[in-house]
Amino acid sequence: MGAAFSGTLAAGAVAAAVAGGAYRVLRARPRPFGRRVNHAGRAVDLCAGPAAVLGTAAGAAVLPLPARTRCAAVLAVLAAGACGAHDDLAGADDPRSGFRAHLGALRDGEVTSGAVKLLGIGAAGLAAAALLKEHPVDRVLGAVVIAGTAHLVNLTDVRPAAAAVTVFALGAPGLPGGLAAAPVGAAAVLLADDLGERTMLGDTGAHALGAGIGAAIVAGRGRAGLFAHAAGLVAAAVYGDGIGRVVRAAADR
Repeated sequence: MGAAFSGTLAAGAVAAAVAGGAYRVLRARPRPFGRRVNHAGRAVDLCAGPAAVLGTAAGAAVLPLPARTRCAAVLAVLAAGACGAHDDLAGADDPRSGFRAHLGALRDGEVTSGAVKLLGIGAAGLAAAALLKEHPVDRVLGAVVIAGTAHLVNLTDVRPAAAAVTVFALGAPGLPGGLAAAPVGAAAVLLADDLGERTMLGDTGAHALGAGIGAAIVAGRGRAGLFAHAAGLVAAAVYGDGIGRVVRAAADR
């Protein structure tokens, strides 16, 4: 238990160090990664996003866990981050939101950035779950949990630090000896600048952090737990607009 806890602390420290270093490098560039106008009308960069991806992947890679488990987490985080980055860079001006709108566009032959996220993160979630679980049912449930958690964290990214707080809340139960240390460590080091409205996680960071938490949930749960998480995440996806409104209302008090 002591060795596992020490490994968890080390992984969280690696995630924080890599995320913090990448963030400083990206912000020092003449043209930082992406720009976005936040809820208050301020133009902020999206440097926290790729920094969160790199930090979470690095932290997951050094955890004292089986190689398949570490590979699953790194795969889920990098794929979710890449799909989110595509949306940050290519889909910023797309007024459509929600699964229905993007699936409707896909049926009409238009591949939107939202469809890329849905299909890409879903496929990555299935591949990661295949590394974590043996039974086909568990793999499907795991894919839903990984993709659904990525989506849930992104849904809450409507106010400064709201996504990071969601990561802390979801990841805290799985911290001892688990994969959750990586996304929690990466989110923690970026929290101050996110809260200070100097940067945003964007789709890149929110999806990557959420996928990391999702992989941690899948690795630590049996079938009943996976089913419960999957059901809750599907409900969250259906009522995504309501979740966003609740987060906005709570943050604006």
